Amino acid sequence: MKLAFITTVLSLSLALPARADVTLKQNSTGKGLGMSGTTSGATYIKGNKMRTDVVAGDKTQTTIFDVDGQKMYIFDSKKKEADVWDMAAFAQEVSKSVDVSSTKASLKPNGQKKEIGGKTASGYDMEVTMDAAMGGSKDMTMTVTLEGPVWIVPNAPGAADFARFYKGAVEKGWIFSDPRAAKGQPGQAKAMAEMYNQLAAIGGIPYETEMNIKMGGSGPMAGLLAKMGNMSMTQTVQSVETETLTDDLFAPPAGYKLNPKK
Repeated sequence: MKLAFITTVLSLSLALPARADVTLKQNSTGKGLGMSGTTSGATYIKGNKMRTDVVAGDKTQTTIFDVDGQKMYIFDSKKKEADVWDMAAFAQEVSKSVDVSSTKASLKPNGQKKEIGGKTASGYDMEVTMDAAMGGSKDMTMTVTLEGPVWIVPNAPGAADFARFYKGAVEKGWIFSDPRAAKGQPGQAKAMAEMYNQLAAIGGIPYETEMNIKMGGSGPMAGLLAKMGNMSMTQTVQSVETETLTDDLFAPPAGYKLNPKK
């Protein structure tokens, strides 16, 4: 199973560069829960819109996030139709399955440096935990833990606009994964959103993010989750550009059939 990986949320700062469109090229790897292998892709940001393209074999999966319009579009290069999600309604649905008050989060500098994509990145150790109902069932509560190192390049080009987009999306309760998967694993989706929230105070762009996701529970849930196993994902940025992007990049191609989803 190939997943699109969205990089992190960053804070706004007057010291960061002026407004500009942002393009990030990255590679992603993952394993666990039926996912394996490596994908390449790109993330494009223009104002309150973002597009991600993930290439797997001869197919490209595209996701467009329109925060102002509260719509998420998902389509691939093999079809001429796109699924359209009402994210205002979806955010309300997911919030019913997650106990936000149970959230515990920390992000601490580890004093390490690392060269990534020709830039010097600073290391941080991250951990986020929260309780959630698996598949929306309150009788199947589990604890999701997301942890791992994050490598951030301070004051990187495009950081301010990267921050503006994610800040607006997080404030409206958005998630940054396929809603179909989030329905079954709402805790995982919301834990990732909280990770973005924790990174908001750092500034810069994360050039490498490693997420190790563990799920635990008690009683019957413990055995079920042990069989499912854990999952890890790593995304590494190869380059960042700030050239102007066209508006049509952030909408499904003309003539595509739009399929409303709930």
